[in-house]
Amino acid sequence: MKELWIDIETYSSISLPDCGVYKYAESEDFEILLFGYAYDDEPVRVIELALGESIPENVLKDLWNSDVIKYAHNAAFERICLSRFLNRRLPISQWRCTATIARELGLPGSLEAVGDALSFGEEEKKLKAGKALIRYFSIPCRPTARNGQRTRNLPEHDLERWDLYVEYNRQDVETERLIGRRLQKYRIVPKEWDLYALDQAINDRGVHADLTLTKEAIILDETMKAELSAKLGNITNLDNPASVTQIKGWIQRETGETIDSLEKGTLKDLKEKLDNDLVSEALELRSALSKTSTKKYTAILDTVNKDERIRGLSMFYGASRTGRWSGRLVQMQNLPQNHLNDEDLDIARQLVRNGDLICLKALYGDVTDTLSQLIRTAFIPAEGKKFIVSDFSAIEARVLAWLAGERWRMKVFADGGDIYCASASQMFHVPVEKHGVNAELRKKGKVAELALGYGGSVGALKAMDSSHSIDEAEMPAIVKMWRNASPMITKFWWDVDACVRTTIDTGQKQRTAKGITFRKDGPFLRVQLLNGREISYYDPMIINDQITYMGTNQKTNKWERIETYGPKLVENIVQAIARDCLAESIFRLESRNIPVVFHVHDEVICDADIGHTAEEISGIMSRPISWAPGLLLKAEAYESQYYKKD
Repeated sequence: MKELWIDIETYSSISLPDCGVYKYAESEDFEILLFGYAYDDEPVRVIELALGESIPENVLKDLWNSDVIKYAHNAAFERICLSRFLNRRLPISQWRCTATIARELGLPGSLEAVGDALSFGEEEKKLKAGKALIRYFSIPCRPTARNGQRTRNLPEHDLERWDLYVEYNRQDVETERLIGRRLQKYRIVPKEWDLYALDQAINDRGVHADLTLTKEAIILDETMKAELSAKLGNITNLDNPASVTQIKGWIQRETGETIDSLEKGTLKDLKEKLDNDLVSEALELRSALSKTSTKKYTAILDTVNKDERIRGLSMFYGASRTGRWSGRLVQMQNLPQNHLNDEDLDIARQLVRNGDLICLKALYGDVTDTLSQLIRTAFIPAEGKKFIVSDFSAIEARVLAWLAGERWRMKVFADGGDIYCASASQMFHVPVEKHGVNAELRKKGKVAELALGYGGSVGALKAMDSSHSIDEAEMPAIVKMWRNASPMITKFWWDVDACVRTTIDTGQKQRTAKGITFRKDGPFLRVQLLNGREISYYDPMIINDQITYMGTNQKTNKWERIETYGPKLVENIVQAIARDCLAESIFRLESRNIPVVFHVHDEVICDADIGHTAEEISGIMSRPISWAPGLLLKAEAYESQYYKKD
């Protein structure tokens, strides 16, 4: 198969990081400045479109030629921008993304970071001057007297820099080809590219946004923030009551107490500790002011296209240790939950759409909280359609029990039982019913279930126990009881740990009882799941008796050596399988012409025709999967004219 390696440099007055590539390319002033390309191992050519050159006819034809595979780093950018430039959608299935290949192998996603991780020489890496060149040529500039009040830099404004930009584009093609060549020998199952193509189609499709609700919510939020700020200012008499330093100083003067933190999670304890009505009122106002409703609504307006649809909400293989998707732009993965009932949601939405602040205050009191709860409802089906939203029930607990062979858990799921009651019953050796005998133990069972499945101990219990249902002195015993009640799960943790250690030490392939396989493949530890897909850990080593690998630290975002162990590896495996279950459901839904407009964690949102039902969708998602015999899946679904947390 012939390969065509592509990298482009572009201009648009729309901010790419804030608004996404779809809106970026939709701008009236969007243009492609440079088109760098190379066939197979041929030299790289750069077409200077900004200077009037044209893409050769044979290259244009090959952009639609199914016998030519197109490669790019973050290929969605090239595909979408070229489709806009050519005024014709390029076929998704013909593209391969080297950033995706890198993430599938446990490497970082950016071109520069991959080069660093693979120890490329300086001549092979992405040019360091690239960011400055992009700022100069590819985004608007600030008008000054020195630059003649222009708002954009063209090639003729600095020909030396332009020549550097051409070289930068050329080097990017060389670097992405080198990465591709280096990584192509490591196996990625073909179905992953089918899933990538489907993911790109879902991102291209986008989801409809309720712009009336969004715009009115922003106006109402700004009005309320002004009122709250004025109240906080009157109470504290501060020049800037939003200042953390000033508000801490004011609290110290009022109470004599030194305040370490005003983080959201500490406010409840802080108010109880200070026991001062005026300070409590000020903290309540500050908490209301800190709600992120405006930011989310503004993100919707920033990213929505001219047809009132938002595109590009998810990134394929965003989590390199599991393959799960990550959120982009509006960040659907961390939307505030809504706790209003359906009737109140309907009424609140309509009041916001009407801009009726008086009634909103009268009915719901806390307007900023209500606006936060309504963010989800700003996503609506297309005209003549309805949303059917379906999500897996306790998917990780089901996968973990199935992999480990924890039979009593599997029976609970098979019988439709309550896993929190069942877990508490196993732990305390008494019957537990949700609204009956020993019901108070269910809370302890729930916290234990959510905190301890992946090797968590007392610290995990504390973090999960927001309702303080477990006394701290009791926590070590709870950990021990949960593990004793789940012997197959705890055994599975350490079986995986032992397999990984043996594979790293000896290079020999290892396999768990359920068939999860561990093998060395060059510098990678590959963990083969039951559908054939593999998750990867780069440069694994045992250091001071600790399993380690090179990866991107989720907290620091730095490429560094990371420690892991059996339970954490099990968490990765379970979440990877849960991701693959979701992928199977998306394939099934799309094959039945039930379009998915976005998905969040273990939930799919479908823009369904009126004839489809919630029962149909949940039934599709609950069906057994051929590569996971015995895994008991269950999904719930609801229908709505807007997105919500059911």
